[in-house]
Amino acid sequence: MIEPGYVLTMAEYNAEMNRRVYGAAARLPDAERRADRGVFWASIHGTLSHVLWADEMWLSRFAGWGRPAGKHGGSDRHVEDFSDLRLRREAFDADLLGWARALRPEDLAGDLVWRSGLMEREMSTPRAICVIHLFNHQTHHRGQVHALLTRAGEDTGATDLPFIL
Repeated sequence: MIEPGYVLTMAEYNAEMNRRVYGAAARLPDAERRADRGVFWASIHGTLSHVLWADEMWLSRFAGWGRPAGKHGGSDRHVEDFSDLRLRREAFDADLLGWARALRPEDLAGDLVWRSGLMEREMSTPRAICVIHLFNHQTHHRGQVHALLTRAGEDTGATDLPFIL
């Protein structure tokens, strides 16, 4: 379905877009980042915190990394301090790139079985679909943040994959 090269490309894109989005967000006052803007996770900060939490959760399933604290419903408060959130994002993206570089085709085969706290049941889904979801989820919420940053007058530069990598 997908190959390790796809995963590495998406991890590289993810890291670069996070660098741009966090850079733009850092230029805003904290109150602007935390203001409820009517998106699912309310604010820029809340959305970025949720994405990090979700990424950590997925990699705990894919690679056995430590599970993040808390539950889905509180993931917008996973990391309260923006400077800490940014540092943790950068470190996670570096680790994610390392994971993607080491990925083998067999690591994407078969089903991933896990207990979903959100669905409150055991789940079984093709591993490749879960990896695709990881990157789709990031892009979805980062798009919300990008729109909020644009509304606040900040620019991240190009966002389209062909113009990034």
